[in-house]
Amino acid sequence: MRLKGRAVKPKDAATLIIVRRDSEQPKILMGKRAAGHKFMPNKYVFPGGKVDAGDSRIRPPYDLHPRVLQRLMKGCSETRARSLALAAIRETFEETGLILGEADSVTITSRSPQWSVFLQHGINPRLDTLNVIARAITPPYRNRRFDTRFFMVEADLIQGDVHAASEGSGELLALHWVSLEDAEQLELPIITRMILKEVAQRLVDGHSPDVEGPFIYFRNGKPIIDKI
Repeated sequence: MRLKGRAVKPKDAATLIIVRRDSEQPKILMGKRAAGHKFMPNKYVFPGGKVDAGDSRIRPPYDLHPRVLQRLMKGCSETRARSLALAAIRETFEETGLILGEADSVTITSRSPQWSVFLQHGINPRLDTLNVIARAITPPYRNRRFDTRFFMVEADLIQGDVHAASEGSGELLALHWVSLEDAEQLELPIITRMILKEVAQRLVDGHSPDVEGPFIYFRNGKPIIDKI
């Protein structure tokens, strides 16, 4: 229960923006949150979700780029930084059926039920392919708040096919690949619209791990944009 006058502490979360370039225009994967969701119902978002305890207990053979790790560690530990990246990969798999990684001679193991399902495909997650492009914290007046890191990745190492979720499953609905222009016409959260502008810029300039991205949070009801 929320105490009057006290902001809900945001939970760590991560999301993954997958860029596919097999057509004239680059496309990204988005899905619709079900009407029954308490947080942003009926909005189109990127796949992602909360960090799980199991995300801190595995160490893939391919680590984050040093600059990406350094930028993620602004405000959290090295272990937590990796957990955020792994959460983005795991949640994307759970919501879409897509696996970011490639077969390795020895697949890592995990006692986490969620990661066990991922790893049974014989594929290790590839953290080295991820770039962190933004961070955003839900405004204090919301009943549910998240401190979300937005990762971007090319679809080259994405395996599997997008699965269709059913209403009431808790997963994203109406998953589809959409151009940035068409994405702007969807019903989007304000933060997602801001992140789309960052994606568009990086598709032009290249998404180097050395390039900082926006850190969006709120103070006295007004958005503040810093750097991550």
